[in-house]
Amino acid sequence: MDRPTVIKPEPDVESAGKKKSSLVFPGLTVPFIMIVACFAAWGSAANLTDVLVGVFRHIFLMSNFQSALVQFAYYGAYFALAIPAALINKRFGYKVGVLTGLGLATVGGFLFIPAGRLLEYGFFLIALFVLAAGLSILETSANPFVISMGPERSATQRLNLAQAFNPVGANIGVLLGAVLILPNITPEAEKADMTAQQLEQTQEQDLSLVLGPYTGIALALLLIWLLIAFRKINVPDEHAHFGVEERSGGAFSRLWHNRHYRFGVLAQFLNVGAQVCAWSFTIQYAQDVVGVPASQAGWYLQASLILFLISRFVMTYLLGIIRPTKLLFAMGLLGVVLALIAVISPNMLGLICVVAISVSLSLMFPTIYGVALHGLGPDTKFGAAGLVMAILGGALLPPVQGLIMDRASTNWGFIVPAVCLAFVAGYALFDLRSARHAGPLVLEGAAH
Repeated sequence: MDRPTVIKPEPDVESAGKKKSSLVFPGLTVPFIMIVACFAAWGSAANLTDVLVGVFRHIFLMSNFQSALVQFAYYGAYFALAIPAALINKRFGYKVGVLTGLGLATVGGFLFIPAGRLLEYGFFLIALFVLAAGLSILETSANPFVISMGPERSATQRLNLAQAFNPVGANIGVLLGAVLILPNITPEAEKADMTAQQLEQTQEQDLSLVLGPYTGIALALLLIWLLIAFRKINVPDEHAHFGVEERSGGAFSRLWHNRHYRFGVLAQFLNVGAQVCAWSFTIQYAQDVVGVPASQAGWYLQASLILFLISRFVMTYLLGIIRPTKLLFAMGLLGVVLALIAVISPNMLGLICVVAISVSLSLMFPTIYGVALHGLGPDTKFGAAGLVMAILGGALLPPVQGLIMDRASTNWGFIVPAVCLAFVAGYALFDLRSARHAGPLVLEGAAH
């Protein structure tokens, strides 16, 4: 069956897409770099947020539960804003979605300034929620936007390349927290004998340490917003269906009946859960299982993040020569083996395996994303929202691992990421064994 006529950004787009060297369509290299900058920016904000859990507990002298509301606000915003983001993308296109996300996240970053002056924890949570809301819209828009910027055959490789800069930003975020915030926080022991006035002055001083990095991130987001807003980005028409036939029924119904998509959302939920579980308890494994001193345990998490960063670029190269789901299957199995060794070998070998789980994780988010969106056509925007909402796995699964660790032992808790990664490997095998008669990976983005 012949494909319908479509609008292309260049007369020779289709032939250009067939060239092995063509990663993006002609004329989209600079816009692609701009969108890649968004991936690094939200990586910095997200990982700097992880630092705030401990920081607020020390500043406001609160319980672990109260300080954990930082993550609740972050993940809650991601979950709540994914569908509105899809509606924005559906109505106005990916570029408007990206600009909306950048703008809202910028506002959230600047809201840390009045929150610091008010010295109220609740205002910080509001600022964080607005920031994360913007990042949710940004991520829901930027991922399919990157996919739409080039030929279908290189879509997963292109998304992996863009996602490779997310851990670059993540490491910057961790570094900002480790260098600018944590070492300069007033120790709790010194606050015991302070008067109410002295305690307030100390809180104001400590909170000023938080404002600097978030103000810097807000300024960076604003700069990216300006660069994208005033540049024309021409990609194929979103309403060109590239062989995807219109079907009756709503998008949600079609997505639910698409097994590759439905299982893909679950795989993404478990992948994000495995990632957060592995990283959240790396330091605890080092301390409780191996006996690493607290002053040195953090380096194992840093090593894991660096390994994740390096592996992202390696996987991007491998995707140019290996089918994505074959590589996903191999990395899923590798992750299961590493997690099981961490369970049954509670020693330095187990800790090394915990760190090495990042190798298998590095491929998963963008690859699952690309595979699940394959052939969705006009339903891509809502499909992208569901995959971003799946990030909720990062909030729900770590408590399960923590419960197992409390009831059994720290090393046995890593049975949770093992089970999660086994399902991811199963999803890859399901795709490899399926005959997929679908359209292209996504419906291409709108011209703006």
